[in-house]
Amino acid sequence: MSKRRVLLAAAVGVAIGYLAREQMNNYQKITPEKALNNAKEMFKRKGPISGSWIYMKPEEIEKNGLLYSAYRGGITRNIDGENKQYEFYIDVETGGIVETKEVA
Repeated sequence: MSKRRVLLAAAVGVAIGYLAREQMNNYQKITPEKALNNAKEMFKRKGPISGSWIYMKPEEIEKNGLLYSAYRGGITRNIDGENKQYEFYIDVETGGIVETKEVA
């Protein structure tokens, strides 16, 4: 095989790999870590947080008649010396917060 053919095959391989990676990034669901970071950023807008957690396995929830596949997690904030805990659900597809509620 000539050097030209080898270089051409390598270039085609790189191009196909790049296109495949771009397609995977477009269709990949959000990771639990990224979902938790999104929630932390949203809660930090209202003040500092002192703790957080997230379940790694998505759950099916219904909100306003729609079914979502969502990660469930929690945030702890210290407000006026008192710990307040919040639970949230984040959509696996979009990374948007579906629901938040204060836990007793």
